[in-house]
Formats: sequence, C-alpha cells, structure tokens
Amino acid sequence: MGTARERGVATSVVKAEKKDPKRHRPPKYEVCLLNDDYTPMDFVVVVLQLFFAMGYERAVNVMLDVHQNGKATCGLYTRDIAETKVAQVNEFSRINEHPLLCKMEKV
Repeated sequence: MGTARERGVATSVVKAEKKDPKRHRPPKYEVCLLNDDYTPMDFVVVVLQLFFAMGYERAVNVMLDVHQNGKATCGLYTRDIAETKVAQVNEFSRINEHPLLCKMEKV
C-alpha cells in the first residue's frame, strides 16, 4: 500500500506548541533583628551564630550594625523559611528572657 506521501495524499504535521509558563522565583523576605536597650550584645552574637550560621566575626559585625543602626538584615529567604527563622529567634529570646525582636520584610 505505501505511505501517505507515496499514495499522493497530502499530509500536514501540526506541531503542538508547548507554552512553558513563565516561571517566577518565589518572593524573598529579609529576616531582620531589631535593636533594643536590654538584650546583651553577646546574646545577639549567639543568636546570629545559632540561627543564621554566621561565623563569629560576621556575627559581631551584624550585631554592631543592629546596635548602631537600629536593625540589620540577617539573611534573605523564601517565605516559609523566613517565618520559621523569625519564630525560632523570637521564641529563643523569650525563653532566655530577652526582648530581642526578629521580623521579616518582603524584598
């Protein structure tokens, strides 16, 4: 019998266009520490090391930034991770009876 082309039958190939939806990266959130007049600087350094995996020198620099400027960014995360970090830091601060406050802001 032969192929459609051999028989003289016109064939057309319709390509299905794959429309790849634009992929957007999830929004990022800054996790920040806010300054207060009561939390010891050493405690802030410990928080930065424990929850944000900072080395001692970097943690000291961020702590000084918090102290001098009223707040400092500790990291940039997706929403779920940022919410978890904020909750962990705030709970750790309360357990240790310090008023240190951590918050997140959309970038």
